[in-house]
Amino acid sequence: MKPLLACLVAAALALPLSGARADTPDPIGDLIGQVAAKVGPLLETMGLKATLYHLGSRGTHDRDSLGCKVVPMRTAAVDGIDVKRHSLLFIKETVGLPMPDGRVHDGYWFATDVGGGIHKGRIDLFTGKGSSSMLPMMHLNLVTLTVAKVGEFVGCPND
Repeated sequence: MKPLLACLVAAALALPLSGARADTPDPIGDLIGQVAAKVGPLLETMGLKATLYHLGSRGTHDRDSLGCKVVPMRTAAVDGIDVKRHSLLFIKETVGLPMPDGRVHDGYWFATDVGGGIHKGRIDLFTGKGSSSMLPMMHLNLVTLTVAKVGEFVGCPND
């Protein structure tokens, strides 16, 4: 993990200071996205076929299998074998998507859930409340996404 952190720091330092633009709603997200774009090719990635889910889907609850509150555009459900819970994931194809609060997605997701229908090579991405929350991401449903494990976390990421 330390070599990855060193790469991220080096990439951040290599970016011009104008990388985080103050005229955008999320200058930190912009900077993270730029760092990720430079570091992304160095990460070990896997192709996972995505399915989308939302509150209101059959069997969906407002808490995940860790007991954490599900967070729109951040909670991912994984198989628990190839991708373990407590993994911080970077999904390249989600960078730039609109977030529910109006900001732009930085590509980071938290693997806090598992499901019986999620098998090797699959990932479920939580979009929010109701089927309309899936609209900004519908083009990614049933598409194989580029997923990299970039870290781990303890507890619930939204606490």
